[in-house]
Amino acid sequence: MESTGYTTLTRQSGLMREMRVIANNIANAATTGYRQEALIFSEFVMPVDQGESISMATARIQNTSQLQGAMTQTRGQFDLAIEGGGFFLVQSPEGPALTRNGAFSPSANGDLVTLDGYPVLDQGGAPIFIPPDASDLAVSQDGTLSTEGRPLAQIAVVQPLDPLDLERQAGVMFQAPAGFDPVEAPRVRQGFLEGSNVDPVGQIARMIEVQRAYEMGQSFLDAENDRVRNALKTFIR
Repeated sequence: MESTGYTTLTRQSGLMREMRVIANNIANAATTGYRQEALIFSEFVMPVDQGESISMATARIQNTSQLQGAMTQTRGQFDLAIEGGGFFLVQSPEGPALTRNGAFSPSANGDLVTLDGYPVLDQGGAPIFIPPDASDLAVSQDGTLSTEGRPLAQIAVVQPLDPLDLERQAGVMFQAPAGFDPVEAPRVRQGFLEGSNVDPVGQIARMIEVQRAYEMGQSFLDAENDRVRNALKTFIR
């Protein structure tokens, strides 16, 4: 295969990965705390003979959107949402993880956990215990939990040091390999949940664009294959 074929194949491979990302975004348009993803295409240029060069493009860098999702009031005392930047910190089997899904509840042993049963962590990185008699639990804007005016803990709200380095661990959870820092002035709202920040119309439009671009690349590969086949037939006659 000539360099033109390899160049087109790398582009086709990137378009296929982007199509999978877009499909996943659309499927999670109604998932609480979901963050829309996109792929960043990068170009690699390599010099060849006689001062010419060859360019290949690929899409391997995933970019997570940090746009605010719509807030929905639930009035649940353990439902929390972050207004503005930041993530809740939870303990997953792979280590500390970040999430915007604040649909929490007490576990059987009293720990505040996610829907998957992962403990929600405080500013010191410890699980948060909810007393069984805490019927009037209140959460202030900075994430401090209290009952009957007595503080219990402060929920950790953190920000990744490198937003481009976020690795999706599960649907609404992320790992931050570069680390994270506490948000200085978090804005936590009790009785609210943040919806997905996916733009369904924009994603469908992008899906059509990617599909057309892929079809164009496939047409080029088919034409290039026919050209090579005809050339070989000419040479062996």
